[in-house]
Amino acid sequence: MFTGIIEAMARVEAITHNQDNIDITLSSPITNELSVAQSLAHNGVCLTLTTVEGNRYTVTAMRETLQRSNLGEFKVGDLVNIERSMPANGRFDGHIVQGHVDTTARCIDLQDANGSYIYTFQYPFDPQMISHGYFCADKGSVTVNGVSLTVCNPTQDTFQVNIIPYTFDNTNFQTIRPGTTVNLEFDILGKLVARMRQLG
Repeated sequence: MFTGIIEAMARVEAITHNQDNIDITLSSPITNELSVAQSLAHNGVCLTLTTVEGNRYTVTAMRETLQRSNLGEFKVGDLVNIERSMPANGRFDGHIVQGHVDTTARCIDLQDANGSYIYTFQYPFDPQMISHGYFCADKGSVTVNGVSLTVCNPTQDTFQVNIIPYTFDNTNFQTIRPGTTVNLEFDILGKLVARMRQLG
């Protein structure tokens, strides 16, 4: 379990295709604190470390992960938001994040708001998915590339988030522009409520 508070950015150093999977090697400022078999969220995707050597480590993404996330678009040199799983005695500074990306969205607008930034994202509209709780609620929580954020101005298939300078400077939001694909994880509370309604 994660909270959507990014610890650091990792850099993609190598990508190796292994049948339907890809092995991604990254470097990060916290690699010396990581260990094999540990869970680490990458742009919000929970992945298991398979090797740790020096300041580099490797994770594997399988086909299901690649279909639901932006990991398949990674290129050498890309910056990736990373977060270790939350300790049992830690604080929930963000919100409950499972590390299970639901879908991707595309940035369709970026505005400089005189000290902060307003990003607008669009995701596929699917009535069946919405009935299962895959949607954004005004002032609810959403995870974008692993970052816990508050939803503003949601429509049927779009929403906005406001980014403060600290978040812009310390996450890969600094690389997001109109046309960029990001990972979304919708709030687990909405999914649970939707499921309870389905069960009557």
